[in-house]
Amino acid sequence: MYDAKNPPPPTGGYRGRFAPSPTGPLHAGSLVAALGSWLDAKKNRGQWLLRIEDIDRPRCISGADQEIMRQLLACGLQWDEEVIWQSERQETYQKALEALNQQKCVYSCTCSRQTIAHTLTSQGIQTPRNQEMVYPATCRPTQIEMDSLSNRATALRLALPKNLLIEFEDEHLGSHTENVSTQVGDFVLRRNDGLFTYQLAVVVDDAEQNITHIVRGTDLLNNTARQIHLQNILGFSRPKYLHLPLVVDEHGEKLSKQTLATQINTENSQSALLELQKAATHLGLRNLPSGENRSIAEWLLAATHAWSNYGSGKT
Repeated sequence: MYDAKNPPPPTGGYRGRFAPSPTGPLHAGSLVAALGSWLDAKKNRGQWLLRIEDIDRPRCISGADQEIMRQLLACGLQWDEEVIWQSERQETYQKALEALNQQKCVYSCTCSRQTIAHTLTSQGIQTPRNQEMVYPATCRPTQIEMDSLSNRATALRLALPKNLLIEFEDEHLGSHTENVSTQVGDFVLRRNDGLFTYQLAVVVDDAEQNITHIVRGTDLLNNTARQIHLQNILGFSRPKYLHLPLVVDEHGEKLSKQTLATQINTENSQSALLELQKAATHLGLRNLPSGENRSIAEWLLAATHAWSNYGSGKT
């Protein structure tokens, strides 16, 4: 079994993280995720780590990582260990991919999105808007052998068992069950341009950093079953999960850089505190101080106490 630098199993100490992609500065939605994960860590007297998920280099904006870090510090959200950048960890992801290849569950795929869409249409399957297409296993060989990982002209997919049911408990939303085979299909681990995918990188990073609790937005809820499966076959421990309510725009769309979400204002402490208060309100935290004659540190202490009634903060 592959284990990233032989990480020891969790010993009961809480280790959480915030892992933004540097495709732009923090907006209201990303601050909600940052604040929620920070509060959950501090309420449980744990460590809060910062990871820059810049593995998809074509989408990253130069200097956005530094701006995100500046914004977090302006909001009093200080991380506890050295920041890591995914772009510097290619060899680690390659080792994980090789371990999966040794298990004969990786194969090459030449399908484009258009090809997949046409195949599904020919099968009478319509994919709703904003929903991921289920891969129809077009390139999957009848018998999977060890693949050549050096061919960067093709994508590499993970072959799933038939009817792979994954069950997990969300600390806030409750029980979830997903049939990854029928609802997702064999998913990509490395793209045809040679870039590793989020699914593989995040699992390897969480294992190496001994992350015990993952607090993030509900837009990532449907990734959880895939990541648990990867944890299982790579021999990693399963973290606890807590998914937070999304911030949406007037059209009901998730706030994101793609929808031109406005960055939060952290130019001075009062502006930063106002942004924190809006994020806390979205998380359902009540009876917090208004911020008048309060420092950000004092306000965060009150918010940490208020978090005891939310998610894993109850324990």
